[in-house]
Amino acid sequence: MTSLDHALSQERTFHDLCRAALTRMTEGAGEQVVTGADVSASGADAETLGFHLRSYAKELREEPQGPLFFGRLDLADGQSHHIGRRRIAEHPADPPLVIDWRAPVSRTFYQASAQDPQGVLVRRRFGWAPWSKGASKDLTGMEDERLAAGEESGGAAKSGILAEEIERPRVGPMRDIAATIQPEQDDLVRSGLTESVCVQGAPGTGKTAVGLHRAAYLLYTYPQRLQRSGLLILGPNRTFLSYIAEVLPSLGEGGIRQSTVDDEIGRHPVRAEDSPAAAVVKHDARMGRVLHRALYGRVSAPAETVAVPDGSYRWRIARGELERIVEEVRAEAPPYAVGRERVRTRAVRALQLQAERRAGPPSDEWLRRMGRSRAIGAFVDAVWPKVQPEEIVAAVLTDPCDPLLTPAERRAIRWAKPPRSWKSAKWSAADLVLIDEVAGLVERPESYGHVVIDEAQDLSPMQCRAIARRVEFGSVTVLGDLAQGTTPWAARTWPELLAHLGKETAAVVPLTTGFRVPAAIVELANRLLGALDVDVPPGRSLRADGELAVREVRDVAAATVDAVRAALTREGSVGVIADAGRVRELREALDAAGLGDAPRLSVLPATLAKGLEYDHVIAVEPAEIAGAEERGLHRLYVVLTRAVSRLDVLHRLPLPAPMPA
Repeated sequence: MTSLDHALSQERTFHDLCRAALTRMTEGAGEQVVTGADVSASGADAETLGFHLRSYAKELREEPQGPLFFGRLDLADGQSHHIGRRRIAEHPADPPLVIDWRAPVSRTFYQASAQDPQGVLVRRRFGWAPWSKGASKDLTGMEDERLAAGEESGGAAKSGILAEEIERPRVGPMRDIAATIQPEQDDLVRSGLTESVCVQGAPGTGKTAVGLHRAAYLLYTYPQRLQRSGLLILGPNRTFLSYIAEVLPSLGEGGIRQSTVDDEIGRHPVRAEDSPAAAVVKHDARMGRVLHRALYGRVSAPAETVAVPDGSYRWRIARGELERIVEEVRAEAPPYAVGRERVRTRAVRALQLQAERRAGPPSDEWLRRMGRSRAIGAFVDAVWPKVQPEEIVAAVLTDPCDPLLTPAERRAIRWAKPPRSWKSAKWSAADLVLIDEVAGLVERPESYGHVVIDEAQDLSPMQCRAIARRVEFGSVTVLGDLAQGTTPWAARTWPELLAHLGKETAAVVPLTTGFRVPAAIVELANRLLGALDVDVPPGRSLRADGELAVREVRDVAAATVDAVRAALTREGSVGVIADAGRVRELREALDAAGLGDAPRLSVLPATLAKGLEYDHVIAVEPAEIAGAEERGLHRLYVVLTRAVSRLDVLHRLPLPAPMPA
């Protein structure tokens, strides 16, 4: 037996030990749920303990199957630590058999180098069979880097195991990258909870994975704070959320809310569609001021004194004092609903002062009765009327008259046929953003402790304001690529977008080194950057593998069938991406060829490609994609960078100018 075989045998035996310990942990967690119900404690304490125990037991039961460790550190102090996705120990009080990748000691696994060993003698990476469910026999290889001796593999560029894991075919949902995190990614992942970070990531640099791993790190490091305030993952659409849904559970973090901006603000179903011109106006930041003025335009000065009957006596509040109350509350600028109650409270206080001068301090019951009196209620309704957010938005869209908007903009958003009342209105997606704006002015929503925002470059200023209200007292991880901005309101600069999020001081950190997209494909996409009107550094890739073919064909449907048939003979997922107007033709051609039901094949419009990745991408008619919308070249940039291993570009029409002939 060679020394490598002997070492592998030892590591497999150790993995069996870890598997047995994890099984006991799972069984023990289930027993704790039963015995914990009998703990003598207050009702609230028992409920909290029970919730914690049940959550932990469920988490362990639902742990995705897979290898229990991916690395090992041999330290100068004689200690050795296996690194995995979860802490594993024989007993909670025992030293761990496997250390969680998020623990402080694990940081050296990602950061140690020959130049700075950080006390590491040897860093070992383990190679597991593809798609392993965690059987010890699937441990097939390992690599040792002797850092203290100055022998380093050089990271992803030199480590065969690391490169193999990064380049593994993309089939099914997105997977975690705990085993392959690079030092610059690790710095971002381990940023503190109070820090807001913006990641400008070129395609394939792992920005989405960084955001999800940062969420997992924060939940591990600040569990109590985030259990109270919550953590939210925001993605661009539900397809994308489905794609990333298994990452956090694989890292030991379940039950995290993953949503879209539309879902977060969806008070009503979307039953109307805006013209492009109307949508652009409604998403403009100026609409925040328009709606604020429309709402507070309902506040008015009192027209007369207030007389409040009290038995045979009438208390009176002079008009001047009432005016002062309204002006003071307006100047304090509280949420609208809070302001309304402040007006009521201060009017009652004015009555209280009169009563104290006349007969001494009144009772609490007297104060409550004054606050509920018809006269005080009528006064509050007159000067600070109760409103519904939909009522304000409907009024603005029925008769947009704010001079902040140009006449053309007012015409664009004006309802052609106003509903009889806001209750019967049919709302567009952009209208719901406006309603949320007013709802936030009326009463502030609860703030999350942290929000991860992916594909942030496509958010409008008004959508950013909706998020800002939900993270007013928390922090954000903003992920995106200005070059991939495809909406009419897509950000041109990050400081502009961060200002709308209320996080102007967030650091903007570029990730330019890619591990997902091969270099030849990155270089092709980089040719488009000069035409995209954004200031982003070109991406580069550490991967010299991969295949790129740009082919002019006579029949794109037939060529697509041939390309798909060839791609399906190889391992990995296949994505056919085209302009929405051509997708049906391609699907019919693939169905006719008997390929339409292939489980590894997806045929989708370019508008749904963002955030997804396929081993083999067949991009059909780039000119149609680029010409379909105002920011079509940005959309094409997205499409070209979805390929993990191979890219076929098929065209009959001339290619867009930035691409090679």
